[in-house]
Amino acid sequence: MGITILNTRTLTYRHWLYLAALALLAPALLLNLGLMTFIDDEGIRSLVALEMKFSGNFITPTIHGAYYYNKPPLYNWILLAFFELAGRVNEFTARIPTVLCTLGYAATIFYFSRKHFDTKTAFLNAFFYITCGRVLFWDSMLALIDTCFSWVVFTSFMVIYHQFQKENWLKLFLFSYLLAATGFLMKGLPAVVFQGTTLLVYFAYRRRFLKLFSWQHVLGGLLFLAIVGGYYLVYHQYNSLENVFTTLFRESSKRTVTHYGLWETIGHFFTFPFEMLYHFLPWSLMILYFIRKDILAVIKKNSFVSFSLIAFLANILVYWTSPEVYPRYLLMLAPLIFTAYLYLHADNEERQSWQYRLISWFMLAFCLVSAIGAFAPLFVERLQVAPYASIKSLALGLGMAFLTYLYWRLKAERLLVMILVLLVFRIGFNWFILPDRNAHDFGDECRQSTIQAARQFKEEKLFVYKDTEVQTTNSFYLTNERGAIVPRRYDNFDTTALYIISPGDYPDAEYEKWGDFRLRHDTLTYDIGRLKGPGSVGQQ
Repeated sequence: MGITILNTRTLTYRHWLYLAALALLAPALLLNLGLMTFIDDEGIRSLVALEMKFSGNFITPTIHGAYYYNKPPLYNWILLAFFELAGRVNEFTARIPTVLCTLGYAATIFYFSRKHFDTKTAFLNAFFYITCGRVLFWDSMLALIDTCFSWVVFTSFMVIYHQFQKENWLKLFLFSYLLAATGFLMKGLPAVVFQGTTLLVYFAYRRRFLKLFSWQHVLGGLLFLAIVGGYYLVYHQYNSLENVFTTLFRESSKRTVTHYGLWETIGHFFTFPFEMLYHFLPWSLMILYFIRKDILAVIKKNSFVSFSLIAFLANILVYWTSPEVYPRYLLMLAPLIFTAYLYLHADNEERQSWQYRLISWFMLAFCLVSAIGAFAPLFVERLQVAPYASIKSLALGLGMAFLTYLYWRLKAERLLVMILVLLVFRIGFNWFILPDRNAHDFGDECRQSTIQAARQFKEEKLFVYKDTEVQTTNSFYLTNERGAIVPRRYDNFDTTALYIISPGDYPDAEYEKWGDFRLRHDTLTYDIGRLKGPGSVGQQ
C-alpha cells in the first residue's frame, strides 16, 4: 500500500501543518503543568528521590526512612537529577522528565517508522502517540515511571525487529538485553516479561527458535545479569536482599488471576478491549479497519506491520488476563497498533471504505463540537476565573473554527489537521479545566494543609507514629517543605518530639494535639501531637 503523492501546493499545506503541530507542542504540554496536586504514585517517585538526596544514599530507596522495595531506583535517579538541575523540587520539575520522555518516545517512533513509510506516515505515527486521549490528557502530565519505561521497552521491540531482519544476532541480543536491564532498573520484572515474550513469540513465528539457544543470546543474558546483578551486589552492601525479589515478584503478580480469582478475571477479559478503545481515542476508532475478509493477507504483505501486531498481541495477553490494569501500563504497545492503523488507513482512504467515511465523519463532529465548546468560558461562570478568560476563549473558538474549515477542505490532510485540533484542545484544557479542577479539588486542600503543617513545625523533631499510613502525596509535601526525612518510630518514643498519628487507627494513643493535616482519600485528618509519656501510649 503506497501513500498517494500529492501536488506541490498540497505539500506546502502539509509542511505548514507539520510546523504548526511542532509549534503547539510546547504550550500543549507545558501550560499549567505544575498546577495540580500530586497523585499518590507521583508522590512515591518524588519522595523516594528526595529521601535519597537527604540521606546521601542513592542505592537503597526508602520511604519515611524505611526500605522501599516495590521499584528499583533508576527513575528516582532521573527525577533527582532534574531536581538538582532545576535547583528546586516541585510538581513542575518532577513532571518535566515525563514531558521530555514523551517527546523522546515520539521521536523514536518517527525514526523507526520512517524506515518503512514516508515522512507523513512516520510523523502521524509519532503524533498519534502524543495525541491519543490517554497520553494527551493524563500520562504526558504526571510524574510517573510509565512513559520513560514504555519508551525503553518500545525501543527494545524495534531493536529486535530490525536486527532480526539483518540477522545480526549479537547486536540484537546485546542491545535488547541492555534495554531490558535499563527497564528492570526502573520497574522490575515487567521488563523481563516484555523481553522474553517478544523474543519467544517472534522467533517462533519466524521459525528461528533455535537461535534462542545461541551463544549470542547467552552473551545478551550475561550482559543483563552483569548490569542488574552489579546493582544488587552494591545494594547488598547496604541492605539484605531477603525482601527485594519477593517484593518485586509480588508487585508483578498482584494484579493477575492469582490475586483476583477466576470470575473477576473472566469479567475483565470481556470489558478490557472496550476500556482500551476508550482510553486511546480517537485513533482507536481505526480498529474498524480490521473488519475485512482479507485482513491477514493484507497485513502479511508488510513484515514490519506483521511484527508490530505480533508483538502487540503477544504482550497484551498478559494484561488482558489481569483484572487490575491501568492504561499507562500499555503505552509501549500503543505505537505498535497505531502502525497497523496507519498502514490500513492508506488503503481505506484510497478506497473510500465505509470505515474510512465513518471515522472521518466522527472526527468532523469532534471538530465542530470542540469549536462550539471553546466559547463555553464566555458563558460558564466557573471557567471565567482563568486570567483573560474571554480573550483565550475567543482565540480558542476562532482557532478551532479555522481548523474545522481546514479539516473539511484539506481532505488528504485530515489526520494532520485532527492532530492540531487535539493539541489546541489540550491548550484549552490547560487554560480552563486545570485551574477549575484545582480550585474545586480536595487534593489542593490536602497539599496546602500539609505544607502549612510542615512550615508550622519545621523546627520540631517529627516522626510518623508506628504504622500510621501517611499517604505518599502528603509524605512528599511534608518532606519537601521540612527539607528532611520524616522517619517512623515504633518504640523508644521521644516525648519531646511531635508525631503524626492516625486517630482512627490509634484511638488509645494519649497525646496533646498541636496540629493536623488533611488526606485526599476518605477525606481523613491526621493529627500532629506530642505524646504524654511512654507509659501512657496505648498499645495496639
